[in-house]
Amino acid sequence: MTLKFHPIANIFPLIAGEQFDLLVEDIRANGLQEDIWVHPEDGSIIDGRNRYRACLDAGVEPRFRTWSGKGSLIVFIISLNLRRRHLTKSQKALLGARMAKIPEVQDEARRRQEASRAKPGEQIGKVSPLMGSPEEKGKTAEHAAKLVGIGKSYVEYALELIEAAETDEAAQALLAEIDAGTATLTQARRILQQKDAVTEARELPAGKYRVIYADPPWKYGDQLTEAYGPVKYHYPAMTIPELCALPVAGLAAKNAVLFLWVTSPLLEEAFDLIRAWGFSYKSSFVWDKVKHNMGHYNSVRHEFLLIAVRGSCLPDVPKLYDSVVSIGRGKHSAKPAQFRKMIETLYPHGKRVELFAREDVQGWKPWGNYSGLSNDAEAV
Repeated sequence: MTLKFHPIANIFPLIAGEQFDLLVEDIRANGLQEDIWVHPEDGSIIDGRNRYRACLDAGVEPRFRTWSGKGSLIVFIISLNLRRRHLTKSQKALLGARMAKIPEVQDEARRRQEASRAKPGEQIGKVSPLMGSPEEKGKTAEHAAKLVGIGKSYVEYALELIEAAETDEAAQALLAEIDAGTATLTQARRILQQKDAVTEARELPAGKYRVIYADPPWKYGDQLTEAYGPVKYHYPAMTIPELCALPVAGLAAKNAVLFLWVTSPLLEEAFDLIRAWGFSYKSSFVWDKVKHNMGHYNSVRHEFLLIAVRGSCLPDVPKLYDSVVSIGRGKHSAKPAQFRKMIETLYPHGKRVELFAREDVQGWKPWGNYSGLSNDAEAV
């Protein structure tokens, strides 16, 4: 008979894939090194779900140990796992948030709250789980935060993320990444906040523009290196179909020019976007970033600024800039102001719009909300 898992034990994510396979092989080779803890009343597993599953796969008889039933079961389980696991602050926050949703934790928080209000010698009877008022939720989050040893604000945001994941696939994916230790709550918060900002700003500005300057948040299909961080941690990525669906063609005047930033991995897709927006490719600038950058096939230290036109839109000024511009890169994905100034010099006449703008620049109509992003590790 397969044993069931106690609900409180389920606040810790199960391991899977290669990590679980390694545990199975270790138990098969060396046996079970640590007992599996079970509850005295129903025999459910309160600690050791991964070891139990691995024993079944390895064909090794599991060994059990019964909890004494004294003290707090929650504190007991937390102490075992925090001693064994090396959790990030974000992982602890999710742990605390999941605990805060368990009736036993809510009841324990209420007991502590009532005890703090009780008169000396007054007995505190059984209390019902928290009903969900802001004050009660706050007390539960505070109690859970103390149990896992982090600040209350972390747990409160983790609770918001868990609630968002009930209806938002992006939040669901972020939860999985935090559980795996490959993302932080800070990164998740930025992604979802900027995702909301993009949704709110989906309607492009009114009017017709002769000059369109765009630095799209291209969605990449890889993670590059953990130190550099995938693009989504710096701004909310958009797929090629999502970018093509933007009604940019309606922004362009009869005769207009488009300056479009793109990196080497997505160069081919950029031409689909140019056509979808109603332009034809003409030429390009190459930004030499000087410093080493990440890449799979080489150190990609350059980026392209493609030039495309609608109708006829040669520069107003007969000045030829060098097609290769060497400027050391700064913040992630931020483009040197020199390129915007070059465009202003070449096209001093007509209305100008900057899509996915990071700042409000005089002479340009900005669209987007992508300012001030960085890749902090563990701040909320």
